[in-house]
Amino acid sequence: MKEYRTITSIAGPLVFVEKTEPVGYMELVNVILADGTVKRGQVLDTSEKLVALQVFETTAGIDRHSKIRFTGEVIKMPVSTEILGRILSGSGEPLDGGPEIVPDKRLDITGAAINPYARDNPSEFIQTGISTIDGMNTLVRGQKLPIFSGSGLPHNDLALQIARQAKVLGAEEAFAVIFVAMGITAEEARHFMNDFERTGALERAVVFLNLADDPAIERLITPRLALTTAEYLAYEHDMHVLVILTDMTNYCEALRQIGAAREEVPGRRGYPGYMYTDLASIYERAGRIRGKTGSITQIPILTMPVAVLLAFIPFRMMGMSANIMSLAGLAIAFSELVDASIVVVEQTHKKLENAGADWTTADYRSAIVSAVKEVGGPSFFALLVIAVSFLPVLTLEAQEGRLFKPLAYTKNFSMIVAAALAIT
Repeated sequence: MKEYRTITSIAGPLVFVEKTEPVGYMELVNVILADGTVKRGQVLDTSEKLVALQVFETTAGIDRHSKIRFTGEVIKMPVSTEILGRILSGSGEPLDGGPEIVPDKRLDITGAAINPYARDNPSEFIQTGISTIDGMNTLVRGQKLPIFSGSGLPHNDLALQIARQAKVLGAEEAFAVIFVAMGITAEEARHFMNDFERTGALERAVVFLNLADDPAIERLITPRLALTTAEYLAYEHDMHVLVILTDMTNYCEALRQIGAAREEVPGRRGYPGYMYTDLASIYERAGRIRGKTGSITQIPILTMPVAVLLAFIPFRMMGMSANIMSLAGLAIAFSELVDASIVVVEQTHKKLENAGADWTTADYRSAIVSAVKEVGGPSFFALLVIAVSFLPVLTLEAQEGRLFKPLAYTKNFSMIVAAALAIT
């Protein structure tokens, strides 16, 4: 093992170390403090002379005298068929009070996207027990079916319901559910654990729970631990595995947090430019492989502004399909909608700063309503102006019209709905 005492700086959860020998990307490290305490971390970036480490725990207590020991290993998931029925943390540690997992194998969690040539065509049906999914957006083995939700909507309850009810048609085929919750509160974690235990759904499931106060780097490895487990069950034990990922928005927030700590050049809304590539490395691990009986199916859940969700209604009524340009319109709309929300939050915060010790619930409610009323009108006209500015695009014809009209429609629908919500 290589050991260094060359820490140059610490920025948030990151530790920067000078080194003289090659260090592997994603390599595990041990940070040894002066009092002998050992903290674990992982190599996020490496260059000729400098290494950036992400510490899994807090960096409190780490100084220039701390030792950095490179282990030469990467994160591996211990897997066996006995993992079914277990509740694990976001880093794969037992949370259910049971023993440590005795692994048949330890598999690298990085994984890889399935080669398109090796993919088998999805065909068989997975019954979720949700009529709108089974009847209108049928879930097929090896498919990725996202669920878009709004903040405050019961998407976690829907995820639990699918985990309880989902099954494959044919009693002779083995089926398992891997439930992954990221960035949740302790209360939500208790709700998930109690629900799985109460309903008996835990017998055929593996649950990974990453809490909101867990390190950001753990949130990035949680879905990879889950998918590594799914690949083991699907391709080595011929099981059909349904992986439910909630909430991918929290995963993206963790990417943004780490990118900011690394002082990377930010993309739109501060997210790193490689975010979509990173997400693809997760989503493309779903599928079926020729010659293999098992399959991996994904249901990623992510939250977005309600205005964007409502914009899909007129979009569907006009018979327009989602394509790269319509999704681009939604991406553009996101930033303006988030900015409008920030304005409301800031105004509300200013009102609540004047709260006194004798304030009642009615006083707080009145202050919040007053803040929303003050910024509701300006937000309405600002969003309306943005929508109007895109109207000329709708006059384009021929190839240009076919290319850019979906973008303008989705952008305008989102802005108009948001403007209506701002004054209601």
